[in-house]
Amino acid sequence: MQVREEKRMCLMKDLALAIGTIAILVWSWRGAEMAPLRLFKESENMFIYLKGYFPPDFSHFWLYLKESLVVLHIAIWGTLISACLSLPLGLLAARNIVGNVLIRHLVRRFLDLLRAVNEFVFALMFVSAVGLGPFAGVLAIAVHTTGVLGKLISEVVESIDPGQVEGVLSTGANKIQVILFSVLPQIIPLWISNVLYRFEVSVRSATVIGFCGAGGIGFLLWEAIRSFNSREVSAMLIIMVAMVSLIDFICEKLRRIF
Repeated sequence: MQVREEKRMCLMKDLALAIGTIAILVWSWRGAEMAPLRLFKESENMFIYLKGYFPPDFSHFWLYLKESLVVLHIAIWGTLISACLSLPLGLLAARNIVGNVLIRHLVRRFLDLLRAVNEFVFALMFVSAVGLGPFAGVLAIAVHTTGVLGKLISEVVESIDPGQVEGVLSTGANKIQVILFSVLPQIIPLWISNVLYRFEVSVRSATVIGFCGAGGIGFLLWEAIRSFNSREVSAMLIIMVAMVSLIDFICEKLRRIF
């Protein structure tokens, strides 16, 4: 009898979840004004627009390459700073590390703030503070990525094996020693993997924040778009895609090592 009741409750939960999911999808469909058929009806205009992008104009290839490398520099430093900041913040946001509810929630809300604000908005703020150039881009990438990595690290920490922690505690270790010899060895591989992934994302983000003068090829790309120089836009996009693909390949190899 009890088994039947449990099965009935599970079935009711699954049904409620399915109904709730469908309701959310219908509600968001209307809000997003989804119209898939419109894409196919207007596809001819899209192909006419894309036709103007070819052949790409590589007459300023070396300038584009130089500015693309600036994007890479921004992503490297932005990701490095965020990696250093997010580790302690992620530990402070973890339920099984910090017992003080107030401190944990304050850190979590701080990470939410950093994560919720787009890099482009941070870039606008830092451009007004430190002026035009790559440094504003580095700060924008670092702040936003800290929020993302901090959240990921806190979740990884909360899912670690408690048995290893208890084993270290049984030796009389203090909180710092538990973190150093039990928590960090378990999370470092995933932390490195997440940092590498966010580095790939940062390369793409660093291109966009260049639109507001935060350094890199983004400013040139924006000027070309505004001037309707589609062939130049195509050349810059090809260079960026090639660079991102190369970075993705390298990061994939590094993730396999760790």
